[in-house]
Amino acid sequence: MSEIQPPSIEEPEVERIPQPRDRSPAPLPHGRRRAALVIAIIADVIQWIAFPLFTWGAASPVNDAVDVVVALIMFRLVGFHWAFLPAFVAELIPFVDLVPSWTAAVWFATRSPSPPR
Repeated sequence: MSEIQPPSIEEPEVERIPQPRDRSPAPLPHGRRRAALVIAIIADVIQWIAFPLFTWGAASPVNDAVDVVVALIMFRLVGFHWAFLPAFVAELIPFVDLVPSWTAAVWFATRSPSPPR
């Protein structure tokens, strides 16, 4: 009796997926970080000083325009960061815009990551 051999099966060539690289963003240059922080502080101070003009008055659209311009500048200087979205929304709400949300958002977006433990 002859032995029955199973047919040989060749495995197909498989392309190996490269290991993911570190996708952390490049460190932000110190000058850009400082410029973003200064612009955020200036925007928050303008909104504190001009608060009587911006409260439900005719200058309220000017306040919104300041916020849009600051948001665009922050995106240009720092890049997209999730901290800018709640800051932008908070700046559009009356009386909540007195909180220095642009300053806090820039600090949060540009802070150094904590070292691994």
